[in-house]
Amino acid sequence: MPKIKIIGKDLPNIPWEERPSGESGIVWRYSKNPITKRNQTENSARIFNSGVIEWEGGFVGIFRSDSKHGTPYLLMGKSADGIAWDIDDEPIKWTDEDGNDYQPSCPYDPRLLRIDDVCYICWCTDFQGPAIGIGKTTDFKTFTRLDNATLPFNRNGVLFPRKVNGLYQLLNRPSDNGQTPFGDIFLSQSPDLVFWGKHRKVMASGINWWQATKIGAGPEPIETSEGWLLFYHGVVSTCSGFVYSFGAAILDIDEPSKVLYRTKDYLLTPEQPYETTGFVPNVCFPCANLYDAKTGRIAIYYGCADTYVGLAFTEVDTVVNYIKEHSQLGYIDQMMIR
Repeated sequence: MPKIKIIGKDLPNIPWEERPSGESGIVWRYSKNPITKRNQTENSARIFNSGVIEWEGGFVGIFRSDSKHGTPYLLMGKSADGIAWDIDDEPIKWTDEDGNDYQPSCPYDPRLLRIDDVCYICWCTDFQGPAIGIGKTTDFKTFTRLDNATLPFNRNGVLFPRKVNGLYQLLNRPSDNGQTPFGDIFLSQSPDLVFWGKHRKVMASGINWWQATKIGAGPEPIETSEGWLLFYHGVVSTCSGFVYSFGAAILDIDEPSKVLYRTKDYLLTPEQPYETTGFVPNVCFPCANLYDAKTGRIAIYYGCADTYVGLAFTEVDTVVNYIKEHSQLGYIDQMMIR
């Protein structure tokens, strides 16, 4: 079987732990989870659902922090190893492109990635209801907020790490206000990160139990020789509330709204105490991944019970081959809906 290639940089210093003896899962947990503490900074009650990238030989993160009065903020953090984090206690200060103050309202669930020499942050913002906010930085000292990418109601905005067919690509999930009891993944495209159109439906929920209620994109898609590898969360409604697990799909490299393969079974579901017990119990919410092109190693950061950040690992050969061999496509996945 030919080796599957990650299209990207060699990043040999990403966090890594070999698969434990006796562990059969395609994705396995870090043995020292969770990697963040409750009340990690003076003003934070919980830090979770956060974005991470490699930066200048170390790592930078944009962290969701729920304050002790309940309002979410975005905090910046730095780490030498991607595991132990020094997180600022003061929220990121944003300006518009003219340098004027331009703070988002209740920003949460950020994703972070680099396109060329610019780092972009997507988050869910309050815009008379949830919508997708976008910002950028080139130095993690000054942060520029762009216009919101969507009208309300929308969540889970995730950019691709490069343009496809000359256009920026944004995965998102149109929904309604509050704790949405439905939701599918869509793709929107833009020439400039301001005007968004060419909307396409990508994947629908409901094809099996763990993702029956709603789904949403997780970290930035990983470009591979088999297509775009996308980790995503799936939600089911139970008598005790929502349960968030995560799986993965492979999207066509030139038409990323086209699903080639999609896991029938989840890859990780809440089982450990830090995933099943917390502010919002039973949540595994993937929101960042680091990957090394040379070794094919992938480190996945995920939110745990809306209380902590956890870390899990896999390898590109392992996960892509598993997806292809255990794929189940839904009716929507096999259509190009415009």
